[in-house]
Amino acid sequence: MQGLHIVDPEIATGEAARLFTATHEALGVIPNLAKVMANNLAVLKGYLGVVGALGPEGTSLSPDLIERIALLVAQENRSDYCLSVHSFRGTKVVGLTALETARARRGEAGDPWGAAVLALASAVVRDRGAVSDDQLAMARHDGLSDGQTVEVVAHVALNVFTNYLAKAARVDIDWPLVRHSD
Repeated sequence: MQGLHIVDPEIATGEAARLFTATHEALGVIPNLAKVMANNLAVLKGYLGVVGALGPEGTSLSPDLIERIALLVAQENRSDYCLSVHSFRGTKVVGLTALETARARRGEAGDPWGAAVLALASAVVRDRGAVSDDQLAMARHDGLSDGQTVEVVAHVALNVFTNYLAKAARVDIDWPLVRHSD
């Protein structure tokens, strides 16, 4: 079955053209998923706003940890599109090793801080936000502030959105392919 329409940045005008320019500035490329989001400009604009707000300048989480959360969520949601994106970004942009990438997909990390953040992110995605009192207590014990907990939930939610949209839209993968079954 054919997926959702891809908006062509080459022929986009007005607000769509401006948002595609902003997408390119924020991500360095205009991925197919953003081209699908452009079917509803409010969605693309909102996505860019959230990505900007949760980016390295706006968050206490490091770029590599943000990518590790994205890998975990994509694996849990079986989103090959997002696994491909974040495997590429994780290794080529933020410098994760292949081992770190594989561990992140399982919700594991070699460093205590990363392990604490991924444990919380795992609980959020696997339990659909229903984090237990014990899981919150463990996050606090491991050093996460309430603000950082909110950030982790936000990153999980952003990635759930992109995972679901990529799957629903049947987006062609425009990154080196990584499958959730690998």
